[in-house]
Amino acid sequence: MKPSVWLGLMAIGLYAAPDTAQPAGTFAAASQLGIERNSAVPWAYNSVENAPPQNGWVSLFDGKSLKGWKVGENAGTFSVENGTIVVHGPRAHLFYVGDAAQHNFKNFEFEAKVKTTPGSNSGIYFHTAYQEKGWPEKGFEVQVNNSHTDWKRTSSLYDIKDIREVHAADDVWYTQYIRVEGKRVTLKVNGKTVLEYTEPDNVAAPEGHVGRVIDRGTFALQGHDPKSKVYYKDIKVRQLPD
Repeated sequence: MKPSVWLGLMAIGLYAAPDTAQPAGTFAAASQLGIERNSAVPWAYNSVENAPPQNGWVSLFDGKSLKGWKVGENAGTFSVENGTIVVHGPRAHLFYVGDAAQHNFKNFEFEAKVKTTPGSNSGIYFHTAYQEKGWPEKGFEVQVNNSHTDWKRTSSLYDIKDIREVHAADDVWYTQYIRVEGKRVTLKVNGKTVLEYTEPDNVAAPEGHVGRVIDRGTFALQGHDPKSKVYYKDIKVRQLPD
């Protein structure tokens, strides 16, 4: 290491020689800044998606691009603006196909911040699988709808257990939480549990939704119709034991 670099790192407490004891707390601060202990070589993660997990949570959206996501028909429905995924256009579905758990989740906690605009409709799918067009045939839809003409409101488990009550407002960010463990699904809005569902043994899938049974799969965001505009950000997941 060049003496000037060594002196600079020593001055801010981010470098310790291999044989020198390091004060308590120094390593944690250095790690947060991307400096590996006992090394002058900085390391960094090239996107939020590749960042180290925080308490087991892994980001699925880097805030800059749709890297790790895939859409079939009507791809223009999805764009990235100011750190958010903007959903606005004809029916389309954006599927997570990134590296986290090889995009194949069974038991998990999922969280995203969502903002609807008046009259908008969207959804968050789980246990689904990529398909080129149409409504996803596999998995469940967690409804995103605070004022659309469809009466099934935000945090309904669509066509499985629907709710009429409005738990979030248009033009205001809210947090949608989804937890699946075994046959049990828990949905929360802004930390409040609004729906719990336990799939019965030997359940028969509802008519028109043959793939709407607890299984495993990926996540997807829904573009419902050209008049709907919805925003997503801070999308993350934490795996639970199978």
